[in-house]
Amino acid sequence: MKDRTSYVLVQDKIRLVLTTPLTKEHEINDHLRKHGDGVKVIALWVDDARKAFAETTKRGAVPYFEPRVEKDADGEVVKSGIKLYGDTVHVFVERKNYKGTFLPGFKPWKSAYNPPTAGLKYVDHMVANVGWNEMNPWVKFYEDVMGFANVLGFDDKDISTEYSALMSKVMSNGNGRIKFPINEPAEGKKKSQVEEFLDFYNGQGVQHIAIATDNIVHTVRELMSRGVEFLKVPSSYYEGLLDRVGPIEEDLGPLAELGILVDRDDEGYLLQLFSKPLQDRPTLFVEIIERKGAKSFGKGNFKALFEAIEREQEARGTL
Repeated sequence: MKDRTSYVLVQDKIRLVLTTPLTKEHEINDHLRKHGDGVKVIALWVDDARKAFAETTKRGAVPYFEPRVEKDADGEVVKSGIKLYGDTVHVFVERKNYKGTFLPGFKPWKSAYNPPTAGLKYVDHMVANVGWNEMNPWVKFYEDVMGFANVLGFDDKDISTEYSALMSKVMSNGNGRIKFPINEPAEGKKKSQVEEFLDFYNGQGVQHIAIATDNIVHTVRELMSRGVEFLKVPSSYYEGLLDRVGPIEEDLGPLAELGILVDRDDEGYLLQLFSKPLQDRPTLFVEIIERKGAKSFGKGNFKALFEAIEREQEARGTL
């Protein structure tokens, strides 16, 4: 008997798989009861799923499932999985011998409703929220087990407001295409956004998915017209912005109108904007990011952004 249904949402290089259980006994119900909607699986494309599983488990990863082959008329895919923070997992996907739509068992979906693209290109990074004093152990996991490098770090002096703080380290694979910042709470006068997430998600998990675009003004306008709500910073943020970040190609008017933030590092600058939570639980949200050379994550925007998040927390009564 079929016990679940999955839909694959596609835009450019982005693949999001939404899955729902069809029976009351299915384990996905346990995840929904505990966490609400959230990210369960972070899939990684690998050349050899058997080797990826063998190497990571040899280095200390806890198995989620052993290598298995899935087949249909279009070929075969090899998958394996390891456990991460909370109930999150990595699944390794080897698809070199598969020519089908997505994965075995999936079928093309034809619909009369085909909205135009919003200009979203690929997943830039995914951010984890972990518990008190859990950041460094998970940094070590990504270093020792996955072979990633710690390329950036922020402490509570970098990421703090009058009321709350957090710490973060950014893990990246060898070619820099995969980036996983890891956040943990820091001491503050009131409850931080990480603590609020941990409370409502009932544990550690993915806080947000950052998606890249080549034209953030166009993308944000499109998303807003379709009902996406974003966090707003005060208009004062744009006073003296060019003095802080230097010259940029964009006109400040649309950036201020839409609430888009700007930051610069040694490599260039970036533009970014954060959605409100995607559901009533203040957990998972989305970041839209356009990089103009910058390799960083908007350190100069942290204070304004987190104050905007705190205004939302205050409105929810959870600050």
